[in-house]
Amino acid sequence: MRIFGARFVFPALLAALLGVGSIGGAASSVQDRSAEGPIRRGEHVVVVVWDGMRPDFVSEQSTPALWKLAHRGVTFRNHHSVFPSATIVNGTAINTGVYPDRSGVLANHDYRPEIDAKRSIDVENARVVRKGDELSGGKYIALPTIAELIRNGGGKTAIATAKTVGLLFDRHADPRSGQNIFAGDSAPPEAITQIVKTLGAFPPAMQPADRDAWTTKALTDFLWEKGIPQFSLLWLSEPDDTEHKTAPGAPAAIAAIKSTDHNLARVLAALDQHQAGSTTDIFVVSDHGFSTIARSIDIPKILRDAGFDAVTEFTREPKPGQIMIVGNGGVVLFYVIGHDAAVTRRLVEFLQQTDFAGVIFTREPMDGTFTLDKVRIDNQHAPDVEMAFRWNENKNQFGFAGMIDA
Repeated sequence: MRIFGARFVFPALLAALLGVGSIGGAASSVQDRSAEGPIRRGEHVVVVVWDGMRPDFVSEQSTPALWKLAHRGVTFRNHHSVFPSATIVNGTAINTGVYPDRSGVLANHDYRPEIDAKRSIDVENARVVRKGDELSGGKYIALPTIAELIRNGGGKTAIATAKTVGLLFDRHADPRSGQNIFAGDSAPPEAITQIVKTLGAFPPAMQPADRDAWTTKALTDFLWEKGIPQFSLLWLSEPDDTEHKTAPGAPAAIAAIKSTDHNLARVLAALDQHQAGSTTDIFVVSDHGFSTIARSIDIPKILRDAGFDAVTEFTREPKPGQIMIVGNGGVVLFYVIGHDAAVTRRLVEFLQQTDFAGVIFTREPMDGTFTLDKVRIDNQHAPDVEMAFRWNENKNQFGFAGMIDA
């Protein structure tokens, strides 16, 4: 079994699926040997995503299964999330191998008036995805995903995600060659029927660890029942969900990490049961890290108090110069209706005077900002202004660095 850890892994995934013996020159000497003997040519790729996992939380005590894998395999040290470092954005980067400017998925939430003129959208929402594909001729995600490429090449896939991000990996799953389970739903719809009969209903949102366990069993006990396909994805919601409610390093967050490690161990055991360990390349991946929120910032109120016509939802036809605000955790997207240059400049100058704004990106060059193309988010769906909140390396109450306004 070959083991890899990275965030932006599409090229390595393709190499593994194509049977390439080494992935990148720096890693080749490590990948060609194993403590358990010679490695046979890879026949399967399994990607396990720990949502929101930070590398400094990997330890022999908290993550014994991952710790063992890391010491048997290869650890990528020059990897990074794409910007913004959010789940859906990086999930799309993993499943297409391109940056947001090419895939078209720029944020977890954005504003696309052709889909909904009144409010922002959740980009992975099933209704939104269907509408986006209808309007774009099937190009809501502009390029084929890795699952689609494999199926088009005659291979089989299995996707199981505790979050809705799974829909974007394979929007058109064919039961003859692939199944996609995402947040208790499925494509095709009938794929989940027997799973629910056996495992019960998908657990509620306040039980993320139970959701992860359910999703893991769906993969190992059902999607893998007749064998391991060429490509499998397991996306676990922890520790991200618990850290949103607590903080990195909190006892509940550490427990969530241990739970995720247990699910990884279950996957490894299932591979051994299928006698697929020696022919499987396994990638353990994090989509992004996590910081503790130092203070909450009410952007709509702050802008309105400063005289901007700024909203999070339109109650009537949008007017030129109005600003649609779309929050995305550590970043905020600002859509200026009509791309009004004067309003955009005034907005940027105002943000630059605040104590919460970090780096600011703009469609058009402006003093003190970077243009959107610098972080590969320049696209027809991009905002006029995108602001990252200010961040620092101060430690939270549990002694872990990383504080951010949001």
